[in-house]
Amino acid sequence: MPPSVTAAEIEKAIRNVPDFPKPGIQFKDITPVLADARLFAGTIDLLTQKFKPGDVDAVIGIDARGFIFAAAAATKLHAGFVPVRKKGKLPYTTIEEDYALEYGNSTVAMHIDALKPGAKVLLVDDLLATGGTAAAAISLVKKLGGQILEVGFVIELKFLNGRTKLHDLPVRSLVSY
Repeated sequence: MPPSVTAAEIEKAIRNVPDFPKPGIQFKDITPVLADARLFAGTIDLLTQKFKPGDVDAVIGIDARGFIFAAAAATKLHAGFVPVRKKGKLPYTTIEEDYALEYGNSTVAMHIDALKPGAKVLLVDDLLATGGTAAAAISLVKKLGGQILEVGFVIELKFLNGRTKLHDLPVRSLVSY
């Protein structure tokens, strides 16, 4: 069954918010997509269109907006949902990965038992910018022995070249700027 919406419809619904969270930033607001049930469901259809239930063991979502799309994708694919969170936010023993930000560093974490070795994984986030957070999440998946089938984003800011940090992994972006 073909997806119920097009990427162009999703792009039209994404709101541009100038100077948020600071001057010079053009924030891409996905909340209008989430508020429209047809667009939200269609976004999940597009992010998962290459897979069917049984193809994926776990969908990884990156803190925080990635959780929204990854959890919905996991439900559709009858797969588990695994959160990648900022350091100190998960309650159990974790593995961690540092990554560079524009000004400084940050750390993401995943529970040490989140994936079984060989688990087939779809990684999902709302936005690919510089690629640092996604690359750190990929590293965590690999440390636990997971096999990344695809990395999916609702939005990609191509001018930031984040895709280069994801190396040879298959990447799907629905909307690019």
